[in-house]
Amino acid sequence: MSDAFDFDREINREGTHSVKYDGRQAMFGKADVIPAWVADMDFAAPPAVTQALTERAQHPIYGYTVFPDSLYDALISWLQRRHGWTAQRDWIVMCPGVVPSINAAVMAFTQPGEAVIVQPPVYFPFFSAVTQTGRKLIQNPLRIENGRYTIDFDHLERCAKEAKLLLLCSPHNPVGRVWSPQELQQLQQIATRHNLIVFSDEIHHDLIYPGHRHHVLAAIANNNNNLITAVAPSKTFNIPGLNLSALIIPDKTVRNTVTQIFSQFHVSASNPFSVAAFEAAYRDGEAWLTALLDYLQDTRTSIEHFVSEHLPDMRVIPAEGTYLLWLDCREWHMTDAQLKYFFIHEAGVGLNPGVQFGQEGSGFMRLNIGAPRQTVLGVLERIKRARYG
Repeated sequence: MSDAFDFDREINREGTHSVKYDGRQAMFGKADVIPAWVADMDFAAPPAVTQALTERAQHPIYGYTVFPDSLYDALISWLQRRHGWTAQRDWIVMCPGVVPSINAAVMAFTQPGEAVIVQPPVYFPFFSAVTQTGRKLIQNPLRIENGRYTIDFDHLERCAKEAKLLLLCSPHNPVGRVWSPQELQQLQQIATRHNLIVFSDEIHHDLIYPGHRHHVLAAIANNNNNLITAVAPSKTFNIPGLNLSALIIPDKTVRNTVTQIFSQFHVSASNPFSVAAFEAAYRDGEAWLTALLDYLQDTRTSIEHFVSEHLPDMRVIPAEGTYLLWLDCREWHMTDAQLKYFFIHEAGVGLNPGVQFGQEGSGFMRLNIGAPRQTVLGVLERIKRARYG
């Protein structure tokens, strides 16, 4: 299957206003690092997406755009086929990206000073969505046991007593956990007991490795009234720059509360190109995704072997999902500032420092493996040379 798409092809992204490449100087203070940080991939999007964008571009008017029924049908069919979840058309709210949606949920369901739970180490906009809106940040840190992260449910129960909202990352970025049905059920039971609204960011839900399966929290919870599920084709099909996602909210009152926030800011997710790409990806991108997952699995295995053989004092936290690997460098006994300097200035590679994801990420680095395998192995080779000479 992987032979049908060329994931080994190196595509020059410089000069395309790419954050990942053209933003290196601003991010790392130098432009000559191999970038393996921001979560987009260096692979061409599915051919069906490129074809849909090309066809739309050939019509020379790019005006205000509505969401066609066929777009909703493509999303609903995808969720049913890939995840066994039947979402209804009127549950879906189209929105301009998951991060704006997180902020909208915080503003919709909490007042300044009220508490929101996050589970670090976690995607850093979870923190800013709380702190920059004047809400109280409550942290329920994940526990790492034998190289695997778990939820501290006893602590979560205590946190839930004073919080209004929980921001869940499922699958989890950056640690790569795919939560089990039992974990999700226990989390939802706590939320129900304390009338806690859960915003479940499931943007990575299609990127799951063999032996694991993503479970939609809403499906586990029988579409509980206090659940908001965020999905998007952006990570799955490598189209994050098109900024279109969907919130799926079974409860009408909760749904209306969220849409009122977007209405207050006159935010529109409508864009003729994002609409075309969204629908084409979900309708015709499945073969490409199957090939991508095969490729990423092989890359992940190659990295694990390389690190085991050549970087014995680094550990790779086993990723169950996402194209992001969490590297444990704590045995290097470096401060986070020293770790950052080493990777940028000695190894010449651009990764995300773990502390960006909270203090629990201290001593870790996040590696994006969504690139041609020779590029990713080149990153590790640079780290090896800088570390051992």
